[in-house]
Amino acid sequence: MWCDAVQLQTDKSMKGSPILCPKNFKIKDISKAGKGFTLIEILVAVTIIGLIFSIGYVSFREYSRRQTVVSVTRAIKSDIRLAQQNAISGKKPAGCVTDLDAYSASFSEANNSYTVGAVCGGITIEEKTVELPSGVTMTAPSINPLIFYSVGRGTNIAVGGIIITISQPASSYSQTVEMGPGGEIK
Repeated sequence: MWCDAVQLQTDKSMKGSPILCPKNFKIKDISKAGKGFTLIEILVAVTIIGLIFSIGYVSFREYSRRQTVVSVTRAIKSDIRLAQQNAISGKKPAGCVTDLDAYSASFSEANNSYTVGAVCGGITIEEKTVELPSGVTMTAPSINPLIFYSVGRGTNIAVGGIIITISQPASSYSQTVEMGPGGEIK
C-alpha cells in the first residue's frame, strides 16, 4: 500500500521515491470525511423548520385578521366623524341645490356595507359607499340611518346611544363603535 503525499513530504531520506506503508497502516480517505449530512440530520432539520414556519404562519394569519377589523373600525369612525363635521359646518355637496338638512350614515348588514351622504330637501345625495372586506361583518345600529342635522342641531340618536359591532367570525375578534346622543364617538 502506498502512503499519502503528506508522509512523502515528511520523509526526506527517500527523495522522490514512494514510501511503502506498514501493513496495519490505514489511509484515511480525506475527500469523503466530514462532508455532507446524514438523512436523519436532514429530516430533523426540515421537521424543525416546518414546525417553526407553521407556528409563525398561524400567528401571522391571526394578526392579519385582527388588523383588518381594526382598520375597518377606524374607517367607520372616520367616515362618521366626517359626516358629523360636514353637517356642523353646513358644507353642501355638489348636486345639493336646496338647503342642507343633514348628513346621514346608513348601514346595511345584508350588503355588508355603509353609505355616507348629505340630505338636501329630503333627498339623500350619496357621497361615499364602502363595502367591508370579505370575512368582516358588522351589526347595524338600532337607529339606522344615523342623522347629523346641519349647523349643530344635534342628532337622531336617543339617550343610551348606539353601538356598531365589527367582527371577523373566523378569528372571533371584534371591536365596537359607540356613539352617544350628543354625537361623541368612541
